[in-house]
Amino acid sequence: MDPRFVTKNIHALLDYPVAIALLGLPFVLKLGGSSPLAFWLSVITGVAALVLTILTDHKLGVFRVLPYSVHLAVDGLVAGAFLLAPALFGFAGVDALYYWINGAAVAIVIGLHKPEPVSVAVPA
Repeated sequence: MDPRFVTKNIHALLDYPVAIALLGLPFVLKLGGSSPLAFWLSVITGVAALVLTILTDHKLGVFRVLPYSVHLAVDGLVAGAFLLAPALFGFAGVDALYYWINGAAVAIVIGLHKPEPVSVAVPA
């Protein structure tokens, strides 16, 4: 049995809450104790995630100009960047934990992504 269950529609439902969390949690958790970048990286990524979601061709996209595959690729880059950020930028404590947890969560969602069935046009 294929464990991948995160469909395009499920992913779309996750996008807006994740963007809002990336914008708000730095304030709630008081990120930036080890570096101001720990605070701003999340806020900027939250804005970018919101824009990406609005532009993605999926159920909740507003303008639907970016293919979903591009959205997934950007999510993959964010996962990698978040997992590496503590080491690259010297984040420690809650700052590092925040990025490791978020990076792992995004990587897991991408790993559990269920590919869409490919429709093949049959000539008449």
